[in-house]
Amino acid sequence: MMVRELVETVVLSLIIFLLIRQVVQNYRIENHSMEPNFYEGQFVLVNKLAYWFGEPRRGDVVVFHNPRNTNEDYIKRIIGLPGDTVEVRDQKVFINGQPLPEDFPHNPMPPGEYIGPVVVGDGQLFVMGDNRPNSSDSRVFGPIEQNLVVGQAWLRIWPLTAFGIVQHEDLAPEGF
Repeated sequence: MMVRELVETVVLSLIIFLLIRQVVQNYRIENHSMEPNFYEGQFVLVNKLAYWFGEPRRGDVVVFHNPRNTNEDYIKRIIGLPGDTVEVRDQKVFINGQPLPEDFPHNPMPPGEYIGPVVVGDGQLFVMGDNRPNSSDSRVFGPIEQNLVVGQAWLRIWPLTAFGIVQHEDLAPEGF
């Protein structure tokens, strides 16, 4: 009787664990590309179902598979959505000709950087790190396919001093 209860408990625990892993995944920040909002060594939980029930939005922080090496994951902020034209000039990001309101903490791009205009295709996203001078992002590898997105960063869990819900900024340009 005790063995059966133990086996049932282990099997039930395994099923619960596997179900949770289908919904939530932990992710360790591996570099400085999202500073000052996320730091190397921090852990976040990623909501893998976020885009099953809604569409990605500008300002969402997402974890996705590197398009050049799908065994490696990146964390970046969504800047451009399908149909958008993204351009980087004069140390600013422009979406469809309008400057992107970036009222969240971020490190500005170096002077003279020019990208685009890039049209974001159907099923694609243009992503950038908050630490613009130190980020390998869509400025390097182009827009990413939405199917590479693992999920939306949801909760900072480590270190405990940084514990809390991840803020997703509304980056809709004026007039949107």
